[in-house]
Amino acid sequence: MSLIELARKTVEDARKLGAEEATVSVSRSSELSLVRRAGKLEQATQATSRGLSLSLLVDDRFSVHSTSDLRPEAVSVFLERAIAATRVLEPEPERRQPALSLCGRGASEEELDAVDASYGSLTVEARRTAAEALEAAVEALPNRKRVLSATMYVGDSSDESVRVMSNGFEGVRSSTGFGAGVEMTLEEPGGRRPEATAWYSALHRDDLPTNAFIAAEAWEKAEQRLGSKPAPSGRYPMLLENRVAGRILGVIAGPLSGSELHQQRSFLAGRLNSVIANTSLTITDIPNIRRGLASRPWDGDALVARPMPIVEAGVLKNYYISTYYARKLGVEATTGGRSNWVVGAGARSPEAILRDVSKCIVVTGFLGGNSNGLTGDFSFGVHGLLVEHGKVVGHVGEMNVSGNIEEVLGHLVEPANDVWTWSSVRSPSLFFDEVQFSGT
Repeated sequence: MSLIELARKTVEDARKLGAEEATVSVSRSSELSLVRRAGKLEQATQATSRGLSLSLLVDDRFSVHSTSDLRPEAVSVFLERAIAATRVLEPEPERRQPALSLCGRGASEEELDAVDASYGSLTVEARRTAAEALEAAVEALPNRKRVLSATMYVGDSSDESVRVMSNGFEGVRSSTGFGAGVEMTLEEPGGRRPEATAWYSALHRDDLPTNAFIAAEAWEKAEQRLGSKPAPSGRYPMLLENRVAGRILGVIAGPLSGSELHQQRSFLAGRLNSVIANTSLTITDIPNIRRGLASRPWDGDALVARPMPIVEAGVLKNYYISTYYARKLGVEATTGGRSNWVVGAGARSPEAILRDVSKCIVVTGFLGGNSNGLTGDFSFGVHGLLVEHGKVVGHVGEMNVSGNIEEVLGHLVEPANDVWTWSSVRSPSLFFDEVQFSGT
């Protein structure tokens, strides 16, 4: 039985057993990863999996169940037990499926281009060669003698899933994935061993950067940790590096959700069409980017996935409202969760921006921290560079950046022009004129 046939039959059987509505998702995936260190293959892992997820509405009562046993007789028992368990729950009529007219595909398989056609012909030998080539790139670094250890990772995956809903919706999704990275530890006088990781993911193998690029980035990030120490506490201009900008911007992601709004845990409640950031900030949710890491044809409710403005010139334009929370809140549904966030870019490079600043902290990474969705306050550990007029004068570590996200976004001066594309948050580096740092 194919995935789609199994999903259709499970929905049909659920209706026969008394379910008013049923949503069935069936998936199968495979992945393989290699870890190489010190000239040897240290670990090889291969896994395949299949699973079925079932959402039920029985007598206005809602539940979600899952199983990895897809034998027909096992699915039948699973289904009977799931429906029986649902009947004892409290009613939740807001969980009803959306109208079929709202569901569908926002972009075709061809438009999303999420499957690398070469995946099926990828051999074990080719994967081994890829790991060896990445290690060779590390060995070729000009400062290799300062590298205490380096571990290389390569991996790939293939996923296929189908969804069938009792409202008539049916959909199929497929994707491949490739990853490559280096974890590097350097030796420093005094016994310190600064380390860093450079990791990249892409849906197509050809979209990964070169091995030399990955090795050089791992070295650069590790080198930036040499001799790092906290700078004096105070308010500094901050350049937030493009590859880590999502950590700060992510502080507003949770408070945008319908669940947080409904439970009155969002500082952005009631703020639609009001200013929450400087006019230089624009964020758009775009689910149909070709080969985008978070691209999708539909969302979690099977609603057609369409581009949606989140912040326009500093003004909040939309929340993430699923059909369930739309009914709870008495508003129109938008979509239940984010896809690719695309942050508007500026005209200047980070280097050009830094040349005009007398002193600035460039944040290149984060180390733990927390944020409060009810207030917008946050505090994150950071490391990076201290820069004066474009020149690096020190390596910064053991510091915290903190504040209120709305206040901090109000201090955004300009985005750079270096959009980072190996992430679901496609952001350039962001320059702020004044941010609170805690150090010595």
